[in-house]
This record gives sequence, structure tokens and C-alpha cells, in this order.
Amino acid sequence: MFRMGLLAALRSRSKESSAIGLMITASHNAEPDNGVKLIDPMGEMLDQRWESIATELVNVPNSALQEQLDKIVMFSGANVTSPALVFVGRDTRPSGPHLSEASITGVEAYSGKVVDFGIVSTPMLHYFVALHNSTQSENEPQPDHLRTAYFNKLSLSFIDLQKGQTTSGNYSAELDFDGANGVGAIIMKEFSKHIGSKLKVNVYNDSTDVRGKLNYMCGADYVKTNQKAPEGLPRIPNRRCVSVDGDADRIVYFYTDADGKFHLLDGDRIATLVASYLMDLVRESGLSIELGLVQTAYANGNSTRYIAEMLKIPVACVSTGVKHLHHRALDYDIGVYFEANGHGTIVFSSKAKQIIAKAVKDEKAAMRLERVVDVINETVGDALSDMFLVESILAARGWNLSDWEAAYTDLPSRMLKVVVKDRNLVQTTDAERKCTAPAGLQRAIDELVKETPYGRAFVRPSGTEDIVRVYAEASTQEAADLLATKVAQAVFDLSGGVGTKPN
Repeated sequence: MFRMGLLAALRSRSKESSAIGLMITASHNAEPDNGVKLIDPMGEMLDQRWESIATELVNVPNSALQEQLDKIVMFSGANVTSPALVFVGRDTRPSGPHLSEASITGVEAYSGKVVDFGIVSTPMLHYFVALHNSTQSENEPQPDHLRTAYFNKLSLSFIDLQKGQTTSGNYSAELDFDGANGVGAIIMKEFSKHIGSKLKVNVYNDSTDVRGKLNYMCGADYVKTNQKAPEGLPRIPNRRCVSVDGDADRIVYFYTDADGKFHLLDGDRIATLVASYLMDLVRESGLSIELGLVQTAYANGNSTRYIAEMLKIPVACVSTGVKHLHHRALDYDIGVYFEANGHGTIVFSSKAKQIIAKAVKDEKAAMRLERVVDVINETVGDALSDMFLVESILAARGWNLSDWEAAYTDLPSRMLKVVVKDRNLVQTTDAERKCTAPAGLQRAIDELVKETPYGRAFVRPSGTEDIVRVYAEASTQEAADLLATKVAQAVFDLSGGVGTKPN
């Protein structure tokens, strides 16, 4: 972590940079895990060019550390004599304070200045970096002022969006909130002070119980992966519920019906709801704005069909990873992106913002679009920002979660993983939807898909371990399970499988 502090100080001194962020978190992972996310000057994720630099810096021996730092200076054109400014934050993990101290020491060892925000959500730190750099202020950064700006931006725009809304229809202004025993619960309680009666949020899994561990049997990843409600929430039939992850950049909705059946509304569902609402506002206002939605291959096939065929909204598919989604979304005037795991946001081009601002005086729809711009944290996926937007849309339409879910039916799916000797043997193209190596694997997948009604399947190598991930969809759960298993067997046979063959 000390070395990440050094890297942060250098990144802040590179030619185009000002303040950058260093967030200590392991997001949705278990409480004992921890890591770091570096935030670039625009408030976005670390520039991809710097990812390999970070990896090399972490792994270089101490004897070669200074030499490696000199190489980074040469690569980036960093002026080592200029001031470096690093914003530091952390989630609620017990290891956070120690790692934060090490990071701060690293920044200061390279004569950098640190602004320590303490416990914050990852999206908050992204926003702080973007806001400070956008104002180009030479004044000393004031953490309290930046915090206030964040809470005011989201809460005031949410309140404006709710104005004139009634609780007619099936919408109820109350929900249960699973805070994953993390920072999301803290932030949500603070927001409740700002939004008052506009939305009653019952916060659970907020770490007040000493048994509550971060992301343990709760949180967005647990709900999405296990397809079940988290521990710690009351089981109230048809109650609208949300789960966020440990650093509050992911969100999923869910409910349990009167028969005890669990229903998940994940990132795909959020993306379709948001995109359809925005398209309605764009069409109603008559503005010349191009809207598009970006997905990965993991998006449910029926969500893609619904967006492209029913909503008539352009859909792009990119490789897995938020950095790919965000980059592609910037190609639209309004770009919507969400991963199925619930991480996503909306980005608005300068052109779109200017068009909307000019139309606000004459168009109510344009006014609502402007409020949507304000309620969104464009820098990165923000669970609380996304929740406020979803709640505004549901209130506007008078929908409960059952109404929302009825828009389309997800195809049953299954994900598996196959242990292999060398994951690099598997290579892909077409946003990871097609295999180019090893020879014969894609042909085998194509044949299996042809035999399966509404079948779709793809494989991709893990980025961190020697496994190959398998995804399959079909018309029934049994068919999806069988297709995934057969594809996994093909991967095992053709890609150097290790251990027991999938069965």
C-alpha cells in the first residue's frame, strides 16, 4: 500500500493531472480482503495505461524500487517538483486504518499532500476528485464542503424529481435497505436526514450488531450470486428491498412474493428501466439527443431484445469490465451502462447538457432531464445515486417491483467455471462472445447452442486465475444448466482442464 501511495503521488504530477484519489476497499469481497482503487483526475477509474505500471511497481524488488519510479516519471512526463495532491478514503474494513496510514506515508514520502476523508463510499471519493479538479480551485480542499456538495447534489435533485409525484398506482414511498454491514448504511442514514418524508428507508445490516461482518451473507453480490434475500432483513411479502455492496458502488433490487418466491431485479433491469424512462423524456421534449445503452455479454438476452426491439434504443456490447462500459457510453449524447451485478451509471455529453439547459424554460420533460443529470453521479457507479433515480422513475410510473418486472421475462441462465492449466490458451473476440482459440472450441459451442431452444453461450478466461468462465442461457433452467455443463466439458477437453471433468 505504501507503493500505491508513491504511485498516486506520481500520477497526480503527470502532465494533465491535479488531484487524484486513492480508495482503500475490496468492494464486494469478504471482510478480511482489502485492496486499493486509484481514481483519475476526471473522477473516473485509473487510466488503463497505468494499470500495468501499478502491477510492475508492486512486484519490483526493493533494490529496484527507485529505478522503477524513475521509469514511471519518464513514461508520464511527471514534474516531480510540482505539488502532488491525493484524496484518500476507505471503507469500514478493520484493516482500513492501517492500510490508509501506509498509503498516506507513501504519498508524503514523495513530497505529496494528502486530504484524508476517512470512511466514505467509493463513489463519493470519485465525485470529490472530479468536483475539485473541475473547479480548478487553488484553495485548500475542504472535506466538509465536498461532502456537503455531494449530499446536496443528490438529495435536492431527488426531492425536485419527486415534486408533483403522487403515490397513486402501486408505488409506495418506503423500502428496506441492506447496507452489507458497510459504508452504504452510514451514507444512507445521512441521506435520510436530507430527504425527509420523500422516501422512508429502513436500514438493516448497518454494523451496529457486533456479529455483522462486511458482505457476510448480505450485500449486492451475495443477493445476485445466490439468488436469495440477505440475512438481517425482515421477510415482508412484496416489500421493495435493495442491497448495496461493501463500498456502495453496486445496487440490486429484490422482493419476495406472497408465495415465498424470490424475485431479483439486477443491473440489467435497472438499465432497461432507466433507458426507457430517459427515452420517453427525450421523445416528449423533442430534443435532438442520441441515447444508447451499453452492456456486456453477461447481460440477459431478453433484456437486449427488449431494449433493441421494443424500446428501439441502440445497444452496444463491450468486453467485461466497468472501464470498457464507461468508455463506450461516452460515444453517445446520453450513455447508459450497467453490469448485471448492479454497477453502472449514466453519462451525459457536454452537447446533451447544453441542449437540455436551453430547453428547460419551455419543456417540462427537459426540466426532468436536467434533474436526472443532477441526481446522477456520472464519474462511476453509485448505489445511492442509482437508487434515487430508480425510485423517482417508479414513483413517476406508479409502479411496484412486480410492475417493473413485468416489462420482460429473463431467460434462465447458468454460470460455471472450469479449472485449466493455462487460461491464456483461451482467447476471445467480439466483446468476448466468440472464441478464437483453442481450435475447435467455438465450433463445439456453436453446435451445442444450435441444439438448445433460445440457447446462447460463451466462455472467457479469468483475468486473475487459471479458470475459464462459462455462461449459458436457454428457454428453461434445466436446458440452461445442461448447456452450461456441456460447454464446460468442451472447455475441459479442449483447453487443458484440471481435476474432475464437469458433470
